[in-house]
Amino acid sequence: MITIAVFALRESLRRRVFSVVGLLTLAFLGLYGLGTWQLFDSVGQFEEPIEGVEARTVAGATILGLAMFATLFLGTILAVFLTLGAVRGDAERGLLQPVLVRPVHRRTVLVGRFAAAASVCGAYVVVVFLAATALTWAFSDWWPDNTLGPALQLAGAVAVLSALSLAGSVLLSANANGIAVFMLFGAGLVAGLLGQIGEALGSRTLDRVADIVSWVLPFEALYQAALAAITADTVGFTRLAINLGPFGGAESASPLLWPWALAFIALVGAVASAAFARRDL
Repeated sequence: MITIAVFALRESLRRRVFSVVGLLTLAFLGLYGLGTWQLFDSVGQFEEPIEGVEARTVAGATILGLAMFATLFLGTILAVFLTLGAVRGDAERGLLQPVLVRPVHRRTVLVGRFAAAASVCGAYVVVVFLAATALTWAFSDWWPDNTLGPALQLAGAVAVLSALSLAGSVLLSANANGIAVFMLFGAGLVAGLLGQIGEALGSRTLDRVADIVSWVLPFEALYQAALAAITADTVGFTRLAINLGPFGGAESASPLLWPWALAFIALVGAVASAAFARRDL
């Protein structure tokens, strides 16, 4: 399994996947630092702060929440690049057959590819999230209530997306798989927005739909939990101001979230393994 994972990473280096994502990340962090600096420069000029609302906390939570969305998006790009042609694409290029000629089980190939993608993408989103948090603190002196929990939840979200992309590579061409994964990513985000709209309108139907979709696509539930965790200890009017803004998609994590996310990854892996076993290479 380790050999397969190392092979996958070497192949990604050859295709310059990390170079592309690295450039996008540097551009994002540069723009984020500039935007954060300007935001808190404006916040510091408030002559009459709103009574009962900590402006720096609201600004910091909001902009870091937006950074978390960008981090998850960049992590999704990396996950797709690492897995979109992992099975069908490699088979069509003749790269998979020499590996399977040796006594290597097809399930081992899938597990190795998933381990490589999930570990790299997980480490990536943790590092980018911590970098964005450090930039926020440098310009504002504000630090989130929790750091480790949101970082791990973002890592779990990209692990779920890696599993979906790897499973898609068994059945779909690289282009179709990439489109499908990004559509699922978009569907999860739309569900979060529906939940936010439903909460604002008092619509139980929209809330219910959003909850169901976030559990069917658990990367969205993990993302919402990460958003909620960075202001878990914030209360009063400051908390209300955060919930009313673009940060309002946050939802506290259920005790069943992590077990379900792990079970979801296992279920997706089982489906992918069954499909791969029947596939004629």
